[in-house]
Parts: sequence; structure tokens; C-alpha cells
Amino acid sequence: MSVSVNECVVLHGIFKLGKKSHDVLLTRTKLTWTPIIPENPTGETGVPQSGEVLLQDIFAVKVKRRRAAGQESGGPVLGVALFWCRRKGRRLEEDTLHLHNASSEHTHTWYNTLKELLTGFSSRPTYLKVFINPSSHKKEAVHIYRDHVAPLFKMADIRTDITVTERKGHALSVMKECKLDEYDGVVCVGGDGSVAELCHALVLRAQLDADSPEKPVRATLPLGIIPAGSTDVVSCSVHGVRDPVTAALHIVLGHLQQVDMCSFSSHGQLVRFGFSAMFGFGGRSLARAEKKRWMPSSRRREYALVKTLGEESWVTNQGLYLSISIMSIPCLSPHAPQGLAPNTSLANGSAALIAVGNTSRSEFIKHLKRYSSSTGQFNFSFVETHVVSAVKIRPCSLIGCSEDESEEEGDSKTTPFIHTEGTTFPWNIDGELVEIANEVLIRVHPRLITLYGEEVEEAESSVSCSCI
Repeated sequence: MSVSVNECVVLHGIFKLGKKSHDVLLTRTKLTWTPIIPENPTGETGVPQSGEVLLQDIFAVKVKRRRAAGQESGGPVLGVALFWCRRKGRRLEEDTLHLHNASSEHTHTWYNTLKELLTGFSSRPTYLKVFINPSSHKKEAVHIYRDHVAPLFKMADIRTDITVTERKGHALSVMKECKLDEYDGVVCVGGDGSVAELCHALVLRAQLDADSPEKPVRATLPLGIIPAGSTDVVSCSVHGVRDPVTAALHIVLGHLQQVDMCSFSSHGQLVRFGFSAMFGFGGRSLARAEKKRWMPSSRRREYALVKTLGEESWVTNQGLYLSISIMSIPCLSPHAPQGLAPNTSLANGSAALIAVGNTSRSEFIKHLKRYSSSTGQFNFSFVETHVVSAVKIRPCSLIGCSEDESEEEGDSKTTPFIHTEGTTFPWNIDGELVEIANEVLIRVHPRLITLYGEEVEEAESSVSCSCI
């Protein structure tokens, strides 16, 4: 068994792992074990099979006891059980290490020492405000929380205050009134819409508490996202997978990732905070999908995509943009494993502006299909990509709009314009339909919110869309 000379051994003892006795060492960073193998008659020893677990991956420790059926407390001591997190690719999985020793004094010395060391991880929560959207996707959010998340929170001795939302905007109204200083973090069990509402609520609440109506203020509490939607873009961007256990373990272990957000305002009035927005094709598709809420979410999404691609006759016009997207995070999902904006990251202080100019329907479909593959979605002459800290989108009718009408800073003649008809314009902001009649200013605010998770470069697997 090898221990760095810089690491002080906190405890040294003998436990059985399985049926074999092991030397077990505990330092302030890890626990290691080595089988005790007696010498054979020739004096040679076997090769020991040692192992180790980092303390940063241990989230709970319990005293093991032998109890009769129906007995809820007491019983002879059997040893210590350590509950820890094993990494399997981008997934986190729960595992257990059983250290058997019948000595009560020995066991409790190890138990108390391990508990004390684990309290040193200050980012781990002890009390969480949980919001569950029972209507998300297939209405499985309550079951996902009860079956996969609540047991892990209980194991880690995390207390929870749960609100099951009853309507859109319910979480926002609760967040405006509740005493946030009682909690260590907030948890959202739902889809992208629920996540967007709570992210907006956390930043808005920070502004209200700081009495800062003009300047966005960093959210005071981290947000944990338990995926229970159809795409789960933000969750995939900080976990790499749509897996509730992985998400819960990131929360339990206190893995924190600061993330950029955008403010969306129109004529000086804040519309909302969010991570991504789509205007043009993305907005029109969502507007159509919202009219078909009776359909399952996956069918509704494909229906809107097909209708938007096939229904309109696109007019060739200089300056016409079919789609404009602004994304401050990569927006990973199973449908786009490298993200809708693979050239940005969670906290680089900028956003990706992706403008799709006028082209044929077939070429536009080629562009969309490449999101499900590895690369090449921007390798088209009609696709522009820019790195921006702010951008203004001014929807214009085909006539009567001048580039010289801007009153806000940051406008330039190189700003992309969408030429369209009508007085209201559908925006897709974090998967939510927002109708805005005027121009919109989008600004990136670096590290405005903290999420439980770790940045990943690519989401697990891909799901191809059969509708195009």
C-alpha cells in the first residue's frame, strides 16, 4: 500500500472486504485498502489487489448493524458502509463499499472521523428547495424524483422542501416570496421550460434583493437540474447525459459550474433571462407546436418542423435571414450531441450568433440534418457564425424599415436583420414561446448563475430525427 509522503494518515485499521481481511488507510483525501496475504511456505508473497476511493467521491457513511425482521434501531455493529460515486463515461453511478469489523469502538471511530472529513466539502448542500413539474414530457417527473432522486438525497442526509407546481409561472411566484437564505440550493425536476422559469426566477430574485433594476446580479443559490423533459438541453450541457441519477449525484457531491446567461430586453424593458433564443425558423416552429399541445411532445415537435419547412414559399431577398440563433451555452442534446452551438462553452463570457441566410429548402434541410452528426453544420455559404457579447435583432417588414432607426448602443450596419411581414414576432427562448412586437437586445452576462454539474464537450449518443 502506497501513501504519498505529503499525506498524513488519519486512521489505520483492519477490516474485512468480502471474506478477506484488509489493511485500510484513511488520509484527508482518500481511503485505500490492501489484502493481508500470509507468506507461503517458500517465503514468497502473492500480489495484493489493492484499491482506493477518493473522499471527494464519497457522499454518505453509515454504521452497519445486524437487525432482526421489523427491528428499526439498535443491533450488533457489523462495520461501516461507504456510499460513493463511480464514474462510467459521462454517467455517475452509486456504489457501496462495505468495511466489516465487529468492534463497536473501532467502527464508531472510523464512522465519526469519516463524517467529520466529509463536512469539509462546503459546496455540498444540506437543505434544498425542490420544484417538481408534474406535467413535464410524459408526466413522469414525480416518479423520477421519488424513485431515483429522493433516496440519494435521504442517504446523504439532505433535507428538502418540495413544491409540486400547478401552473406555468408557479415556481416564479414562489421564488419571489420564499426565504432563500434558508436553503443551500434549488432543484428543478422538469423539462427545459421548467428550467428556464427557475433560472429566470433565481436571477430576477437576485436583482430584487440587491435593488438593482438595471444591472443583472449573480444568483445567490446554485440550481440543480433533474432531467424530466423531452430534450433537456441545459441538463445535457452540464451533465452530458439525460440521467436523473447522474444529475442527483452532481447535486449531492456539490459539483458546481458557473454558467453565462443572456438578458432579453425590448426598448429598455426586460423580457426575461435565458440561455438561448431562436428567431425566424425556430420561433415559427415553436409557435406552430404550441397550437398542437394535445399531441405527444415528440410528435408535436416533428409536426411543427415539417410544417415550417413545407408550408411557406420562401422569397429570395438580399438581407433575408431564415433563422437567427443566439446561444450562450452549447445547447447539447441527444438530437445534437455536440450542441446547437458547439463553438461556445458554459462560461466563456460570449454567445454564438448563428445566422442562416436565404437558401433553398433542400439546402436548409441539409444544414439541419448535420446537427445530428459530428461536424459540418456550418459548412454552408448561407450560414454565418459570430462570437458576440451583445446583439440586437430588429424584425422589419419588407418596406418602411431603416437601419438608422436605432436608439440603443451597440447597433451597427453589420447587425443581421430579418425581413418579415406582420406586427408580432414569435421567439423561441429556451424552448418557450415569447411574442415580441419590437426589436430585441440580447446581452451576455458572464457567470450569472451557478448550476450543479460539470461542463462536457459532447452529449451521450445521438437521436436522429425521422421527420426530415
